[in-house]
Amino acid sequence: MFSNGQLIFGILFAIAFIVVIFFAYRKDFKIHQKYYRGSIWILIAFVSFIAMIATIKSIFV
Repeated sequence: MFSNGQLIFGILFAIAFIVVIFFAYRKDFKIHQKYYRGSIWILIAFVSFIAMIATIKSIFV
């Protein structure tokens, strides 16, 4: 399906991408703590809403 070169490129690209994202997040950590305090509750509400929709769908289908 994929050649060895494509697999190696994909793995190296994924590793490099994760490292860059990690350092970018670490650099902005203090800013995130200041401006996005309490945003975890929005995430919890969103995931709960999606879970509720999936539960209702599985019950009535």
